[in-house]
Amino acid sequence: MNHKSLHDARANFLRRRWFLNDCGLGLGSIAAGALLSQDSAAATLRDGESPNPLAPREPHFPGKAKRVIYMFHAGAPSHLEMFDNKPELTKRDGQLPPAELLKGYRAAFINPNSALLGPKFKYEKHGQCGMELSEVLPHTAKLADDICLIRSMQTDAVNHAPAQIMMNTGSQQFGRPSFGSWSLYGLGSESSDLPGFVVLTSAKGTSGGASNYGSGFLPTMYGGIPFRSKGDPVLYLSNPAGIDAEAQRASLDSLNRLNALEYMAAGDPEIAARIQSYEMAYRLQTSAPELMNLGSESKETLERYGIKDPNEANYARNCLLSRRLIERGVRFVQLFHEAWDQHGNLTAGVRQNALDTDQASAALVADLKERGLLQDTIVVWGGEFGRTPMVQGGNDGRDHHNRCFSVWLAGGGIKSGHVYGQTDELGFNVSEHPVHVHDLNATLLHLLGFDHTRLTYRFQGRDYRLTDVHGNVVEGILS
Repeated sequence: MNHKSLHDARANFLRRRWFLNDCGLGLGSIAAGALLSQDSAAATLRDGESPNPLAPREPHFPGKAKRVIYMFHAGAPSHLEMFDNKPELTKRDGQLPPAELLKGYRAAFINPNSALLGPKFKYEKHGQCGMELSEVLPHTAKLADDICLIRSMQTDAVNHAPAQIMMNTGSQQFGRPSFGSWSLYGLGSESSDLPGFVVLTSAKGTSGGASNYGSGFLPTMYGGIPFRSKGDPVLYLSNPAGIDAEAQRASLDSLNRLNALEYMAAGDPEIAARIQSYEMAYRLQTSAPELMNLGSESKETLERYGIKDPNEANYARNCLLSRRLIERGVRFVQLFHEAWDQHGNLTAGVRQNALDTDQASAALVADLKERGLLQDTIVVWGGEFGRTPMVQGGNDGRDHHNRCFSVWLAGGGIKSGHVYGQTDELGFNVSEHPVHVHDLNATLLHLLGFDHTRLTYRFQGRDYRLTDVHGNVVEGILS
């Protein structure tokens, strides 16, 4: 090809008429695709789908509960000091465990052949049901006829971060949606002014971090929103200097119009999440400060929860805030309190932790019951695993133990005044009615109205669910 021919070919390539003539079919396809996309999105909205992805939705079947308060006591509370009395372990205190008991067993840190350690506290029976509870739980003891105590919990993980993540997401791996996120995804939220899933933290942050309440591969609007204990509940809640409410509303309206156009064109759920988050942040500027102000609560209520200073951030205040949150339509509230990792100083540590949490935990259940909220609210109290019957740290500590531990539940659809499952005489293995983490999660979803095998989300070509490919509803704890 000579120089002139090359020049003519390049000129033709750059001409608009040549482009439209030769590439018209491609443009037509592009234009048609855009129009069809808009028509499809508009049709979806016309067919009744709410542009708000957090709008309330119906479950698979009528559930006995419609909201959850999950008191997660991270660090692994010792079932042997609080919920599972073992007189035989007391008799064998200081002896070596039976060799056959340790076959194939690996502890997290200690030598499995460490001596046995008897429970540090006395037990008594409480309520008409005769539930045995430790002397360090005098307030929970008053609820014996209102709670269901599971003594046969099991998990796969033996260290804090993976066990916490497994308890909350059904997997030891990062990146899976939490139970709270699945609940919000399935049911939506009844609150227009507050997030559907709120996280409150006391003591220290959890080892598993935000994975314990994150949305994983679900759209981000289903993730838990941590509320800070001091200052604004959420960062940047207050307007900066020079920005008044009118200017903020006008800016937000402009952003929403642009995002709505993009949503109609693309149908990307993350765009809907962005619109929702902007609007939620705007409404939070009014609703969150009112929520966090306990000035409207009576002196009697504050004393009941053990709150001396309404402005002091602690577990008791978070328990009262959780009741206020569900009253305002929040679907899922999770309290994290990591202080239970007693490898040493077991006696003093458990006693102090019980002083910090027992009264408020019991007050929350009693308060919900009196207000008529407990009947359709699930309350869960538990950690990520239990502690070994063998001693660690001289003569006053226990290692991690995933073979058995205890949790208690109360509220919508839960059998009250009931103990489910047993461990062996040393509190080492489950001897009756094992309940795996997957079974617990399947049961909680069932109470919310979901078949856990059908509440799924397709991600990377696979349908995922909270219970993975496991889990059975524990019929024995249902009322």
